[in-house]
Amino acid sequence: MKLNRTTLRSVEILKLVSKRPDGITLDEICEALELPKTSAYDIVTTLAETGMIHVTKGQRQSYTIGLTAYRIGVSYTNHMDVISTIEPVLRAYARELGKTVFYGVLTGHEVVYLCKFEPENPIITTATVGTKNPVYCTSLGKAILAFSDEDTRQQVIGRIHFRQKTERTIRSTEELNAELERVQERGYALDAREVEEHMECVGAPIFDQEGQVLGAISASSLYKPTENYEALGQNVREKALEISKLLGYMGK
Repeated sequence: MKLNRTTLRSVEILKLVSKRPDGITLDEICEALELPKTSAYDIVTTLAETGMIHVTKGQRQSYTIGLTAYRIGVSYTNHMDVISTIEPVLRAYARELGKTVFYGVLTGHEVVYLCKFEPENPIITTATVGTKNPVYCTSLGKAILAFSDEDTRQQVIGRIHFRQKTERTIRSTEELNAELERVQERGYALDAREVEEHMECVGAPIFDQEGQVLGAISASSLYKPTENYEALGQNVREKALEISKLLGYMGK
């Protein structure tokens, strides 16, 4: 895989700046990384405009880590704190249900799987930690989207390119909006064999102490016509609420 040179240089500059809380000049950046001054200037100017680094003007202009980079770091730390809290709960829940349990969060118009916990005799699932799937055909994505604020929901929906994965996959904005209304009423979402023909998943949202959606959990297994998915949905919703309260959520 070919890596973009400018992006690599940007990352190296951010790493270097992060090690200098007192500030670092453009000349020092160029010397440490052996970069042409024109190239380095273009990169630091862009990083400054996006808030990734902060410019301190003086006799010699210097750079420190910016607010945007700090917020990204805090967001990552918060996710790690969440995972350390919910991990033992979800591990036990997977054994209790006899199903694979996931925790995922929204990234752009997709869901990324941050955790995966399997029962003693797991059924093979294609999703692994770090992989992504579309929001419109996953129970995790629907659960997150249904309980996100209206602006976020519409921004995400506006970026979706619907692709049919099975004959049951949602194929339009109208279908998705109708499905999200049903999710809001039930409190849980279904992936009714929309990603894989043989798999059925049930998901419910996780909320933080401010009542904002952090992500969602889901229970996944082979589709069984005899399974009571409504009862499973209620069960997953109750477990999601239990976890939300562990994270400081005070709502109903």
